[in-house]
This record gives sequence, C-alpha cells and structure tokens, in this order.
Amino acid sequence: MAQAKISAKAHEGRFCRSSSMADRSSRLLESLDQLELRVEALRDAATAVEQEKEILLEMIHSIQNSQDMRQISDGEREELNLTANRLMGRTLTVEVSVETIRSPQQEESLKHATKIIDEVVSKFLDDLGNAKSHLMSLYSACSSEVPPGPVDQKFQSIVIGCALEDQKKIKRRLETLLRNIDNSDKAIKLLEHSKGGGPKSLPNIDGKFN
Repeated sequence: MAQAKISAKAHEGRFCRSSSMADRSSRLLESLDQLELRVEALRDAATAVEQEKEILLEMIHSIQNSQDMRQISDGEREELNLTANRLMGRTLTVEVSVETIRSPQQEESLKHATKIIDEVVSKFLDDLGNAKSHLMSLYSACSSEVPPGPVDQKFQSIVIGCALEDQKKIKRRLETLLRNIDNSDKAIKLLEHSKGGGPKSLPNIDGKFN
C-alpha cells in the first residue's frame, strides 16, 4: 500500500513537471511569435524609409529639371538650385539598409538581373528610344497584370529566381528609370524649343539605388 502511494506521488510529480514545462514552452513560443511580428514590422518600416528616400531624391531632381525652373531668371534659378542641392544633400545623409536573406541561386539571379538593367542604362545616350522600349519589356516582365506591350521572357525567368524583396526592388528601379526617361525627354524637347535645336544631353536618369 505504501509502495503504491509512493509510486502515485512520483507519477504525479512527473506529470506536474511535464505540464509545467509544456506551459513554459508555450509561453516562450508565444513571445517569439509576437517578436517575429515586431521584427517584420521593423523591416517594413525601414523599407518604407528607403522608398521615401528614393521618392524625395527623384522629386528634387524633377524640380531641378522642370519647365518652371527654366522660365525664371538666372539669379532665382541659382538660388533655388542651391536650396535643392541642400535638400538633396540632407536626404542623402539618411542611411537605411534592409538586408535581404538570399540563397546562392537567388544571389546569382539578382546579379544577372542587375547586369541586364545596367547594360540597357549604358545605352541611353546612344539610342534612348530603343533603350526605353527595352526597359518597357523588362518592366512588363515584372508586372503581375496583363502587360500592354512585349515581355522579355528571359528576364522574367531571371526575376522569378530572385528573392521576393529583390523582385520588388527591381520593379521599382525600372519604374523610376522609365519616369526619369519621360522627364528627361520633356526637358530635352523644351531645351530644343527654347534654343532652336542643338545637341542633346541627358540628365542623370539612372535611378539606381542600393
């Protein structure tokens, strides 16, 4: 009888310890789940800051090359450019870096996609029209919607091999390049109209961000 009571108490102790360990494990897991949500929120916030920096730089550059800027006096233009350069400098002091975890295959896909875009950018001065058409086909390859024009199938397969965050960055870079080309084309036409023609020169329209 005494032996039975001892065995029962021992069994009860093991049960209590097991139950307590399970509770602690559950609480720890719950805490980690909550922390994971905060970590992802942090990464999203940092990414949003990165994007805001890109947008601000693009807007400042757009103002400096706008039609209104060319229709004011030289003194006013110089003063406004000083202000724009100051704002650009302050914007560039903001450093935000969100590292993307990639597999070796994703790393290679990103390098390949970046190289293709860089090669198109290097041809801007030689043939802007053809370069723009090529960029459009690259952008269509990144779009989830039905593209209005041809799709670069090879580039699409490369982008699919990239990490999801890199896919978004590649698409954003292409969007920025296309917008900057449109703005530059307008600036060139305005310059030709005001000066009666002349050699074309393109502003910095790369839009490449790290």
